[in-house]
Amino acid sequence: MKETPPVCDYEGSDYRTRFWEGQGRTYEDQVERVALNRLMPPTGRTLIEIGAGFGRLADEYKGYDKVVLFDYSRSLLKEAQDHLGKNGRFIYVAGNWYNMPFVDGLFETMVQIRTLHHAADAPALFKELARIALSGGTYVLEFANKRNLKAIGRYWLRQQDWSPFTHDPIEFVKLNFDFHPTWIRQQLNQNGFKVGPALTVSHFRFGPIKRTVPTGLLVALDSMLQKTAPLAQLTPSVFIQSQHPQHGLKANNDSFFACPNCKTPFKQNNDSFIECVECHTKWGIDDGIYNFKEPL
Repeated sequence: MKETPPVCDYEGSDYRTRFWEGQGRTYEDQVERVALNRLMPPTGRTLIEIGAGFGRLADEYKGYDKVVLFDYSRSLLKEAQDHLGKNGRFIYVAGNWYNMPFVDGLFETMVQIRTLHHAADAPALFKELARIALSGGTYVLEFANKRNLKAIGRYWLRQQDWSPFTHDPIEFVKLNFDFHPTWIRQQLNQNGFKVGPALTVSHFRFGPIKRTVPTGLLVALDSMLQKTAPLAQLTPSVFIQSQHPQHGLKANNDSFFACPNCKTPFKQNNDSFIECVECHTKWGIDDGIYNFKEPL
């Protein structure tokens, strides 16, 4: 397998309880669901969520026949599995997003929310997503916006050195990146995606406001303001809908997984592992979670 950029690893972390449950982020959770449902086709055959974690948004995918929850952390996927069950509609896959373990042209819909900010090489990730995307499908991407009001204010007050107006990504903490909207569009276009509508999200991500204004009212106001994205994108979070590249790739009905090493399609031939017929690498299956993070 070729050398890839570093990947942020949440293996064994308490991300769900430390960041979401009981942490005052109900507002963020709800406004992200509003934006997702505005941009995501409501029904389809195959959907993948890239960086699905513990499955926070999985209940929004009821209209899809087969849903892949993909993450680098097996422990977070286990939390998702414990909550969602082993019903066959959800497929839990651990792996590296720079070497996705899927055949070309597989997914009708791709969703990526709150994870691009960990991408040390976003263009390489977009290139890999373009490979597994079914032509004519939809990619819903959320990214951390470099050009947000807080960053602009801090820059003007000389409380931060980096400019929110330059296009290059900024790594403000190790493996945590903010992106300029123009740069994101350029990279998507260069990898064959046709960029469509955008929504601005989390207009009121400010502790004192969230503590004093009812959450329902904030969600309603944010929902109305999301459509102002064509005028200005100054919120900390931006959602973009893109159409998949028109490359003509379409997976065969009997193909799904492919070896991360050599991209050779293969079928499951054992309850506990999958072996590539080309490079003979074995990948584990642990209680229903496919482990393409590291070979056996």
